[in-house]
Amino acid sequence: MDGKLLDNDIARVVEADRAHVWHHLIQHAPWTGADPKADPRIIIEGRGMRVWDQKGKEHLDGVSGGVWTVNVGYGRERIANAVRDQLIRLPYFAGSAGSIPGAMFSERLIEKMPGMSRVYFCNSGSEANEKAFKMVRQIAHKRYGGRKHKILYRDRDYHGTTLACLSAGGQDERNAQYGPFAPGFVRVPHCLEYRAQWDLEGEAYGVAAANAIEEVILAEGPDTVGALCLEPVTAGGGVIVPPEGYWPRVQEICRKYDILLHIDEVVCGIGRTGTWFGYQHYGVEPDFVTMAKGVASGYAAIACCVTNERVFEMFRDDASDPLNYFRDISTFGGCTAGPAAALENMAIIEEEGLLENTAAMGDYMLDQLRALQDKHIAIGNVRGKGLFLGAELVADRTTREPAPEKMVQAVVADCMAQGVIIGATNRSIPGFNNTLCYSPALIATKDDIDTLVSATDAALGRVFG
Repeated sequence: MDGKLLDNDIARVVEADRAHVWHHLIQHAPWTGADPKADPRIIIEGRGMRVWDQKGKEHLDGVSGGVWTVNVGYGRERIANAVRDQLIRLPYFAGSAGSIPGAMFSERLIEKMPGMSRVYFCNSGSEANEKAFKMVRQIAHKRYGGRKHKILYRDRDYHGTTLACLSAGGQDERNAQYGPFAPGFVRVPHCLEYRAQWDLEGEAYGVAAANAIEEVILAEGPDTVGALCLEPVTAGGGVIVPPEGYWPRVQEICRKYDILLHIDEVVCGIGRTGTWFGYQHYGVEPDFVTMAKGVASGYAAIACCVTNERVFEMFRDDASDPLNYFRDISTFGGCTAGPAAALENMAIIEEEGLLENTAAMGDYMLDQLRALQDKHIAIGNVRGKGLFLGAELVADRTTREPAPEKMVQAVVADCMAQGVIIGATNRSIPGFNNTLCYSPALIATKDDIDTLVSATDAALGRVFG
C-alpha cells in the first residue's frame, strides 16, 4: 500500500466513518466505544486480488470485493481511463435518449447472449429485477386482463433488497421485519440435493425438484402465473448447483404453461461460472436475464434487464394505446460511466482468456476443497461452478446437522486474521447459515487458490479441532 495518507489522516478517516457512515449488513454497536480493536474496517487500496486496510495489513480477497463483484481484479487502469474519458465527453443523459457507450455495450452484450435482443439499463441488481417484475405485471394487464400476474420464486434464492424483491426472496431471515410484502409472489421448493426433499438422487432428483414447480403452478392456476424467477446457481442461499435434469425440465414446464422465464444473473453473470452467463451451462432460453455485479467489475455502477424480442414487442405492438409502452425510468441508468466501464471489462475478459481461466481454476479449487473435505469431518458437502464455490459445514456428517452459525463465522474470522477474506451464508436461512463461500476474481492463480484453501484448512482445525 502506498503512503498517500499519513497516520493522523487515517485516524480522522476512521473517526469520520465511525461517526457518520451507516455500513451495509453490519451491527454498529461494537463501534460505539473507544477500543481500537473495535474500529470499523476501512479498505484503502486494492491491486490484483489483494486489498490493504487502514492498518496497512494485506488481505487476499477471496470474495471479489465482499459481494462477488470485482471480477477482473483491482487496479485496472484501462477501465478507469475509459470511465474518465467518457465522463469528460458526456457523463449523463436520461435513458429516453441513447449514448455511444450504451449502444456499443448493448451490441457487445447481445452478441454473448443468443436469443436475447434488448438491454434496459439501470443501476443495481435489485432494480434490474424490479424492472422484470414490472414488465411481467404490465404484460398481464395488456394481454390477460391482469390475471396472469403471479411471479414464482425459489426457496433459498435472493433477488434484491427492495420490498418487491424481498417479496420474491427465499431467505426468511433477510425478509424478517420488512413485511407485509407485495401480493402475487409465490415460493417453490429449492433444488439442493444435499438437503433432499425426496428420496432420489442425481437426475431423478433434479427432475423431481422441477416437477415440484409444476405442482405449485397447478395449485395456483396456470392462467394466473406470469413468470418464474430463478438464479442459475443459487448464490447467498448456499452456492447451490442444480442437479442434472433440473433446467431442461424447468424450461419445458415454462413453455407448457406459457410462463416467462426470468433468470437472475446478478451474481453469476459475466464469467463467474466459466461461461458468460450461468444459464448457458444448461441450454435454456430465458425471456429475461438480469445482471449487475460483474458487468463492470465494480468500476462503475451498472445493471441491465435484458429481454428477448418477444417480450420487447409486447410493448410496442399497439402504438395507438397511450399506456402501451414500458412507462418506467431509472435515473442513473442514464449514466455513461457504467457501459464505458463494462465495455473495457468485457474486453479484458476476452483478451486475457478469463473464462477459460475461471473454468480451469474452478475445477482446481473444487478438487482442493474436496481434498479438504476428506481431512475435516466438519465439511459435509462441497459444490460449485467455475470460481463460485461453497463448502457446507456440519456438526455431524452422518446426520448432516448444520454447524452452528457462530462456528461458521469463527472460521471466516480466523481466515481474516490470517489475511485471507472468505465469505459465508449469514443471517439468511434459519438454521442453515452454514456454508463457506468462495468467489475469487477471474484472474485467480493456483497460488491464490492454494492460499485460500490453506487458510480455510488452518481455520477449520482451530475452530472445529
